[in-house]
Amino acid sequence: MKNIAWILALTLSIFISAQAKEVNFGAPVDESTLVDISTILSSPKVYLDKTVTVSGMIVGVCNKRGCWMDLASDTKFEKLRIKVRDGDMVFPLTAKGRQALAMGTLKAIQLNLEQTRHYKESLAKRMGENFESAAITEPMAIYQISPVGVKILD
Repeated sequence: MKNIAWILALTLSIFISAQAKEVNFGAPVDESTLVDISTILSSPKVYLDKTVTVSGMIVGVCNKRGCWMDLASDTKFEKLRIKVRDGDMVFPLTAKGRQALAMGTLKAIQLNLEQTRHYKESLAKRMGENFESAAITEPMAIYQISPVGVKILD
């Protein structure tokens, strides 16, 4: 039954996105709390567990369940993940390349040292940079927004 509901939700979201109209999920997005992604990522502790609204181009969408999307920052090579529990919202794959607004709470995911090295290695590989694992000596956190409202624009 859960799979049928998921397939229906995915089909509906694909149909809606194929129309290339504004698509809304959850609560209405409050644009008055808009904060640049680069501002949040430069001082994440200021925004941690607070409700913020961010804006950016959708540069990635979960291709399995549509449970996350990445928004590009206003600063090159930065992005912020918008993540929901499976089924809460299903972001359509066809939304990639469109602008979106997301309102929600900033959360931290604390990585251990090994996870941090793996994460940094993946980033370096994608950017074509050299990577030295021994240079990473402290764990880090990555940040994502748990949204209550998302608006995918035309």
